[in-house]
Amino acid sequence: MSVQELGARGSAPEETPAIQQTISEVRRRAPDVSGVMVATSDGLPLAHDLPPDNHLQTAAMAATAVGLSRRIVETFGHGGFEEAVVRGRDGYLVVYSAGPRAVLAVLASGEANLGLLHHVARRAASHISELLV
Repeated sequence: MSVQELGARGSAPEETPAIQQTISEVRRRAPDVSGVMVATSDGLPLAHDLPPDNHLQTAAMAATAVGLSRRIVETFGHGGFEEAVVRGRDGYLVVYSAGPRAVLAVLASGEANLGLLHHVARRAASHISELLV
């Protein structure tokens, strides 16, 4: 299935429950997480637990952050993109590569334990990448 088909359909029916379960696991294991989104690399939402009015904008911003970050690491010869952290005064948006077709975006409070967040989210991104092969 192509990325366009994934985005147009929201996700392949057999993949959606596994992706939602992965999102729930991130929330369960990292208590300061306030939202999780899986989107295509083009910025189309596949699965999330965000409020309905935020998911389209979050998917687009996450894909943009990953696209720019990929370009930065390629330009400076730092290997393949893995993750980017955007820190605000009151919280974080962390985006992870979930393979060539998807991104994982995690919103967390400013008090979040980033070590724990990275540990949980990196495993989730790897799992999502395997699901979308």
